Amino acid sequence: MPSRGDINLRDTPKVHEKIKHRQDMGKIFFSFEYFPPKTPSGVDNLYDRIDRMSRVEPLFVDVTWGAGGSTSDLTLEISGNIQRYFGLDVCMHLTCTNMPSGKVDDALNAAKERGIRNIVALRGDPPKGEEWHSIEGGFEHAVDLVRHIRKSFGEHFSICVAGYPEGHPAGLLEGNLTYEQELHFLKEKVEAGGNFIITQMFYDTDRFLQFVKDCRSIGIEVPIIPGILPIQNYNGFERMTKFCKTHVPDEVLKALQPIKDDDAAVKEFGIRLGIDMCRRILHSGLVPGIHFYTLNLEKAVMSIIEGLDMIPKNQSIRSLPWRPATIDRRRHEDVRPIFWSNRPKSYISRTEGWDEFPNGRWGDNRSPAFGELTEHHLLGSGGFRSKEEKEALHRAYGELKNFSDVSNIFLRYLSGEVSRLLWSESDGLAKETMIIMEPLKWLNKHGLFTINSQPRVNGVPSSDIVFGWGGPGGYVYQKAYIEFFAKREVVEALIEASKSYPLITIFAVSSKDSELLTNTKNLSSANAVTWGVFPDREIIQPTVVDPYSFLVWKEEAFSIWTELWGRLYEKDSTSQQILRHIHDNFMLVNVVDNDYVAGDIFRLFDDVVPKFSLHDTELVANHVS
Repeated sequence: MPSRGDINLRDTPKVHEKIKHRQDMGKIFFSFEYFPPKTPSGVDNLYDRIDRMSRVEPLFVDVTWGAGGSTSDLTLEISGNIQRYFGLDVCMHLTCTNMPSGKVDDALNAAKERGIRNIVALRGDPPKGEEWHSIEGGFEHAVDLVRHIRKSFGEHFSICVAGYPEGHPAGLLEGNLTYEQELHFLKEKVEAGGNFIITQMFYDTDRFLQFVKDCRSIGIEVPIIPGILPIQNYNGFERMTKFCKTHVPDEVLKALQPIKDDDAAVKEFGIRLGIDMCRRILHSGLVPGIHFYTLNLEKAVMSIIEGLDMIPKNQSIRSLPWRPATIDRRRHEDVRPIFWSNRPKSYISRTEGWDEFPNGRWGDNRSPAFGELTEHHLLGSGGFRSKEEKEALHRAYGELKNFSDVSNIFLRYLSGEVSRLLWSESDGLAKETMIIMEPLKWLNKHGLFTINSQPRVNGVPSSDIVFGWGGPGGYVYQKAYIEFFAKREVVEALIEASKSYPLITIFAVSSKDSELLTNTKNLSSANAVTWGVFPDREIIQPTVVDPYSFLVWKEEAFSIWTELWGRLYEKDSTSQQILRHIHDNFMLVNVVDNDYVAGDIFRLFDDVVPKFSLHDTELVANHVS
């Protein structure tokens, strides 16, 4: 199977192999750690944060395992969902604490079933207020866990082990081990099968750099990644450094003392310190990248990454127009219908039963069987994840009195006043939408409710910050595309008018049946609407318009009016009735302008839309209410 050569290495499942690739390329990387929140709303917020932070393309993320295995089920759930939905490879923590070997195997098998290929093997902390002790049938040291994973699972997992530049809190720092003994035990973990090392947090950069040199001097050759914990607030910093017995340089303490009661000043200092530490560490040439302990927060970490210029400001870092998956069977998938562009998690759910995934071309549109439309409440693909989310959307949308109110919500979304449209799983608009913003507003003002679009693109460099994908050196192309809901009479008028525009293709369907209204006789093949040309590679066609998939998508698209938006309101309210009327009487339409060189997709609408007033629809609303 040909590889698309993913610039973000999603086609490489094991983290130590990703690191090797980055080292060979001479490119540094960064990665993030998250922990399982204590509440359902906290989990929801974490998924949103991961979704946003994933856009800067961390090489991997890891998810912690609570003290004494207290969060084991949630760690597995969150790790599995990140691996499945977010296009990120997960390094899942696993500890020895309170874990007999059978329970360890259960966790490893559960990780394997979820497509997780990377494990952080730790001894772990005991539950709060308890002393650490081994249990019958368990493991006493992290090295025992590493050996067990290698014995039971071979090379299936990439294994990360922990390093302690200042000594382990229960070892050197308690006077139980010497520094040399700790280095020896770290080497044992590597020799047992550890592929790379992430260190405990530290603030003494000199000690860390010496630690790396000492590791190399005794033959530890695997990558060593520094763990950086940005200072977020003084109390949290003091609590964490005391718990971990972390040495804090005098200059850091002196700088914090006069500002310790000013959270904003402390956070700003933490960002500057993080940038300075990381810059010095990276300039040493001793490490391949930086691992950030996020504490499930994003601002400080993202500010440090930006301060280090680790995110290109004027160059695309996208592998494809949509985010590729990191489930092994999907790693070479590179073609999807454009309809799910804004709902990728739903698409992944509905296609996860496929034996093969399109690579190179879409193929026979009759062969793939899409899964049933279900409510994926957890990730917001088919339902509200929480009561708080539902209430927030209700406040943002307000009650509907007429169809103009519906139009206004779409307009407010395009203007940034409403952060999310329910046909999208993420907040905000794509950058390319700004290119066609005014025509889109004009359509929505006239009662054509747009849910997906892209402007035409003719040979833009693949590194372009707005349109680019696939890495530098290529050129990307797009046919103009618009998807929207409109009244049937508008659709019929558009199809009639399209006779004057032979390069425009229209498909439309209602919620009531699967009969396609179209101006083309070609119903059997897909129409590539995005493609890229790269040196020494076949042409890549990552998004298509496929008639069969459109009929599958329409069930989902129409259901959002009633099953999502409608649920914001009281049963049989005017708001619900208006949305039900749109569901029952409007059509879902997609329009493609195949002239990507000089076309203007909006010419078609210029001829038709002014003939139909939104006021006509408002008259219908009077009957609804």
